[in-house]
Parts: sequence; C-alpha cells; structure tokens
Amino acid sequence: MKKVAVIIAPGFEEGEALTIVDILRRGHIQCDTIGFDQNVQGGHEIVLRCDSVLDESLLDYDMVVLPGGYGGVEAMKENKQFLSLLHRMNNDRKYICAMCAAPAALEKANLLINKKFTAYQGYENKIKQGVFLQDKVVIDDNLVTSRGPATCYAFAYKLLDLLGGDSLAVKKRMVYFNAFDVKEDE
Repeated sequence: MKKVAVIIAPGFEEGEALTIVDILRRGHIQCDTIGFDQNVQGGHEIVLRCDSVLDESLLDYDMVVLPGGYGGVEAMKENKQFLSLLHRMNNDRKYICAMCAAPAALEKANLLINKKFTAYQGYENKIKQGVFLQDKVVIDDNLVTSRGPATCYAFAYKLLDLLGGDSLAVKKRMVYFNAFDVKEDE
C-alpha cells in the first residue's frame, strides 16, 4: 500500500492539510500527519494531534505533502532536517507535493530549479526558481503543486490518482460534481 506523509508545521493551513488527509483516507491510501511536534497549532489556532513527529522515517513514505499557511511554510524553510529529508526523497524520485505558499519551501530546498510549478497568488513574484503556471494543479515529474485553499480538492484528487486510487469514486461519494462546476477529469 502507498503511504503519504502530510507535514504539519506550526502555522499550517488547517483547511488544506485536513482536506488532503480526508480525501486520501477516503480513497484507501495510508495518509499520516507528521508534525514538527506531537501537537501543532495551525494558522487559525486549531491544534492538531499528529500521528507522529518528524524524523528519518519520513523516507519510508512514497509521497510527502506540504500544505500552505505562511507560518507553517516559514517553519519548514528554517528546518534543516526537514529540507535534507526533502532532498533525499527527491533523489529517490518520491513525490514531493506542495500547495499555496509551500512551494517557497521547495525553493529554499532548491527543488524548483528548471521545474514548472504553481502557488498562491503573488508567489509568482516571490519565488525566483522554476517556471510559474496559473493552473490549479501542476505536475512536473515527481513534483506536484497547487494554488491554495480553494484548489485543495482538485489537488488531493490528483494525488489520489497519482497513487493509483480511484478519485472518481471518491468525488461521487463527496458530491463534488454537485458542488463545483467541473468535469469528471478535473
């Protein structure tokens, strides 16, 4: 079974993180919250009790997901252990996924060089590496990025598909097509 780690750093964007975890678990993918501490407070003061605390076991995952949230992204950018683990996962060709402001942490780790990506509005002027696109979700090899809170559903469904899950079945159970004006392949 494929395993996904969603990184929970102080100041993380709760809506993004929990939507991703929820959709992947609905799609029968093991998805764990990996915190910088056991209990981490998000940007909107919601405290999340994480499944485990960041360590070398992150390397056992097939995919790592970085939700946004300005504070969380700043914490990721300053954590040398985390940036080193991202490099090692990238070298092993594992999926590195980030949304909203989190591609800035990928830039700090030098993972956006010669890569296409997307991010929260305005980050096309903040991030100097790579090629910024305005798409909801951008996939460039093992790097997957998305725009922000409103795109977390499209992002999570795409991650589910990349891991071999059935996003269409999950979308139908979640009445995705009733709530959003999207086609079945979005």
